[in-house]
Amino acid sequence: MPAKSKAQQKAAGAALSAKRGETPKSELKGASKQMVESMSEKQLGEFASTKTKGKPQHVSK
Repeated sequence: MPAKSKAQQKAAGAALSAKRGETPKSELKGASKQMVESMSEKQLGEFASTKTKGKPQHVSK
């Protein structure tokens, strides 16, 4: 499942970095903090690798 916004992609990238041990989990904020606990490394990789061209910064609810 691809990311729907640039913000979602950025959060997934931060969570993926923490999941791999490259970044301390204590540095995570907001959505990325929840993503690292609830998603697998494969799912985070799919979100983070989404192309950003044409994506909005944020998606309204």
